[in-house]
Amino acid sequence: MDACSKIRVVDKALPATSYFSAEMEEIFRSPIVEFMQGNLSRDATVTRAFQDEGGKWTYVFNLAAETRYGQEEAVYKEKVFDVSVKCGYEAAKMGVKKFVELSTAQVYDPHVKRPNKEDAKLKPWTLVAKCKLRAEEELKSIEGLNLVILRPAVVYGPADVLGLSPRIISAAVYKKLGEKMKFLWTGDLRINTVHVNDVCTAIWHVAHLEDKGLVFNLADKADTTQEKFNMVLEKIFGIRTGFAGSLISNMARLNMEGVTEDTNEKHMKPWSELCAAAGISSSPLTPYLDQELLYHTHLWIDGTAIESTGFHYTFPEPSEALIREQIKYYTDLHLFP
Repeated sequence: MDACSKIRVVDKALPATSYFSAEMEEIFRSPIVEFMQGNLSRDATVTRAFQDEGGKWTYVFNLAAETRYGQEEAVYKEKVFDVSVKCGYEAAKMGVKKFVELSTAQVYDPHVKRPNKEDAKLKPWTLVAKCKLRAEEELKSIEGLNLVILRPAVVYGPADVLGLSPRIISAAVYKKLGEKMKFLWTGDLRINTVHVNDVCTAIWHVAHLEDKGLVFNLADKADTTQEKFNMVLEKIFGIRTGFAGSLISNMARLNMEGVTEDTNEKHMKPWSELCAAAGISSSPLTPYLDQELLYHTHLWIDGTAIESTGFHYTFPEPSEALIREQIKYYTDLHLFP
């Protein structure tokens, strides 16, 4: 924060209801940090967000989007596409020095034989990714917008809700059940990762690059797979893990809606019981997995291109220590039993 004279955060959710850590609460109390509540899919909010008595903003970082899966396409159009594009046009009008758009690596073809680089085939496989890609294309067409796009793999670390957290919570559920935890498909299914601190560092780093129109993937070199991450979960929770295999998984694909419903039903009740036993009445964490995420889709990402600009990844892999730190973030907030 020492490099900034003023930071404005705009979001629909209030800080008080956003499950902040004590450290984050302290940051938001800083005199240079200003919070503005607002819906950035609305034109009036966008205009208000960009106005400031001190003049124009130097950098704009768009991290706002609907990230929950299983919503209607119209929801993503409003809360992903509209937000990105409206902020992009306003940033161009204001002449900001750099507009950094946080997209997703789910825009790439998930059925590949090598890691996806930035010029790989685009074939988004979630509704979020489809709207993110549409937003990317529209942003690239905005005249005068000094744009950089970042496409992160699975983001994990403190405050992660939808990245690796559902798998972590599932492991806690299977520890309670005393059963072997088995995921669909095989252990070599890629779920490549990047730590949230590396994402934040990259966002600030690319804002200072001279070139515009750049696109960078963000992924560590661990080449995380289901099996690699299950080994971490085995150590933390003392459970056995495995996989359904291709034959059973392909049979399940014929009725994926039913499989998804049965799986979530099995996970949700014991998770609720765990939370109740720990005196937790409400938590943003859930073992719920949307149907979109259960297909045989690799997130296999080459995140090395950004390193040619002087960026360095600090967190090489989702290690046992880092996952324990992630869990501690929520146990300290009394949100994880």
